[in-house]
Amino acid sequence: MSDLSSAPVPGLRAQDHVRGPDDAPLVIVYSDFECPYCAAAAAKLTGSALRLVFRHFPVRSSHPRAWPAACAAEAAALQGRFWEMHDLLFADQGRLEDPHLWDRARTLGLDLERFDAERRCAAVAARVRDDFESGVRGGVVTTPALVANGAVHTCEIDVHALEQLGAGGG
Repeated sequence: MSDLSSAPVPGLRAQDHVRGPDDAPLVIVYSDFECPYCAAAAAKLTGSALRLVFRHFPVRSSHPRAWPAACAAEAAALQGRFWEMHDLLFADQGRLEDPHLWDRARTLGLDLERFDAERRCAAVAARVRDDFESGVRGGVVTTPALVANGAVHTCEIDVHALEQLGAGGG
């Protein structure tokens, strides 16, 4: 019988979206822009003393607009505005349809034609899929999932406990 254990979640990668102090504890967050628990987690983590890595984990079976929202965030990232789009998407999860995505892109001052083309391109879809697959391989089964010091946490988020982890991380 072959080993069925999960592979570890990849540590910090060049393509990751990261915010927070370089010397803070590293926490990788697998998240879905349509998940209300993910929005609550994002609100809790904002301003924490953590180095946050965002990875997409759109659960399309229960959140049909999560994939397009993830692609919109990646298209914004290509214009240097990932975290701003991240925050706008979580701030109003009830409006994730295309006209609302364009409104957010306009609010951020993005090139709308470029934004719309890039959010639909194969490279952006591959980027979102890569995040999702890395989570699946690492044992992520629900959102939000936080990875700290190699362990996946899916219960109530205790920011203080995560901040006490010290250097290390995913």
